[in-house]
Amino acid sequence: MPAFETTLTPKLIQKFTDMGLWGDKIITDYLDMAAERHPDKAAIIDPQGQYTFAELRRLVNRVAFALLEQGIRPGDVISFQLPNWTEFVILYYAATRIGAISNPLIPIYREREIRYMVNAVQSKILVIPDHFNKFDYTEMVQRLRPEFPSVERVYVVGKHVPEGMEPFSTLTEHPWEKGRSRVELLQYRPSANAVSEAIFTSGTTAQPKGVLHTQNTLLAPIRALTRRQGLNENDVIHMASTFGHQTGFLYGVMLPTLLGATAVYQDVWNVQRFVEMVERYRITMTAGATPFLVDFLGSPHLQDHDVSSLRLFSCMGAPIPRVMLRQARERLPNCKVLGGWGQTENGMVTFGRPTDPEEKICGTDGCPLDGMEVRVVDADGNPVPAGQEGRVQVRGAFLFVGYLNQPALTRESYDGDWFNTGDRAVMDADGYISITGRDKDIIIRGGENIPVAYVENVLHESPKIAAAAVVAMPDPRLQERACAFVVLRDGVNLTFREMQDFLQAKGVAKSYWPERLEIVPALPRTPSGKIQKYKLRDEIARKLEEERRSQGG
Repeated sequence: MPAFETTLTPKLIQKFTDMGLWGDKIITDYLDMAAERHPDKAAIIDPQGQYTFAELRRLVNRVAFALLEQGIRPGDVISFQLPNWTEFVILYYAATRIGAISNPLIPIYREREIRYMVNAVQSKILVIPDHFNKFDYTEMVQRLRPEFPSVERVYVVGKHVPEGMEPFSTLTEHPWEKGRSRVELLQYRPSANAVSEAIFTSGTTAQPKGVLHTQNTLLAPIRALTRRQGLNENDVIHMASTFGHQTGFLYGVMLPTLLGATAVYQDVWNVQRFVEMVERYRITMTAGATPFLVDFLGSPHLQDHDVSSLRLFSCMGAPIPRVMLRQARERLPNCKVLGGWGQTENGMVTFGRPTDPEEKICGTDGCPLDGMEVRVVDADGNPVPAGQEGRVQVRGAFLFVGYLNQPALTRESYDGDWFNTGDRAVMDADGYISITGRDKDIIIRGGENIPVAYVENVLHESPKIAAAAVVAMPDPRLQERACAFVVLRDGVNLTFREMQDFLQAKGVAKSYWPERLEIVPALPRTPSGKIQKYKLRDEIARKLEEERRSQGG
């Protein structure tokens, strides 16, 4: 079994419980309450259909019994690489109901990521779609299956179910609950402080880190955001960010049920479809990366539909350009655009207030949510004055409870009870922070992290490449894209397409591929041999600006 060692202590649990930030409820308790209050209200809607709260609870209980029948018990891990479909929600709630640990996987992950992650958590069950976005997941898992010693069953959502796999419908259509009582499920109900989620994040290391959360650390940021944004059961919440990412998971899967509100999902972001959905379902709130807002405001279909119900657009993962805020005020007079900052390790730490002036919304990443503290410190860990840049540290009720199988890394990530986020920021006199950069070597492309060290390690496997460095280059829509600077071995050539083909052959997710290739005779280095990436970032920014000017932009 993986080492689900956590940082939780009785003292810490008592502290946050006394503060009212933690309790004994888990997400399925909120599902039960919603099903009792509003049994016939639409709970979740995806491109294929919808379920009421009563129907959702019935299916969750059925699948929970099915999982028990398959031998799943508290502490066992279930991995699911599903798009934003209702099956994801049903499976997650069923796993939580019986104390199993959920391991959500982003649909764009391919062989390298899936191999590592499924084995790291030692999943007993893996759930995949048959096809999604023109990719055959069953074919990939068939190739990987011999390398998954812990996986006992693979379930497939869809009609194409190869031999050796089972249709997901066997979990939802067979009456597993027949002759059994819901009271039976209570004996498996987990503590709100037990590990409930193992989700992977990209960082500076070659391999992604498994981040462990409990129901309390997952629910605390949601409750705080609900209070900050004034959300309630009358809201209709839209989510297009993947559920395999903590944003989609927290605010698409968990938030609506906590409120007893209706959730509307998109499995692939399509702005025209979103505009239509706002009108059809009277969507009131959505959350996603800033490029979603850019697309929405630029949609030629906006004038053809009534989008007056949308009152809150939460931008996460990248700053809100001031021009976007002004356009939003002109085109969406009923809608507030707010931004925030957080990580997989802590959900959401800071967020704007609906009453914030423009300079706070555009110039900062918000102020701490109730339950979290933020400070900016120097290299020695001493707080710096307002307006001075430093390292960002946070502490509070939203923090994860450890890195999977890496207790030493968990300890190293803290300075006392302050978590070192790896980000840099400036805090103003009002406590609002502005993220200025990252100590961690990652690129944020439209709100999604690109694991730079991982991509560089793969590039170094190429027989043509002697050295490689991947850096961020500015992009007006996505904020950042990845550019690969490479030094070639003697006597060889490398085209951009050849680099892409190599990464594809290595099983690297397409969203991680560098979107530009720069071949250089040498990489700038310090006397100790470290690559000076700031020089490469400056160089590619300069080149892009020269190209823009030459094209008359």
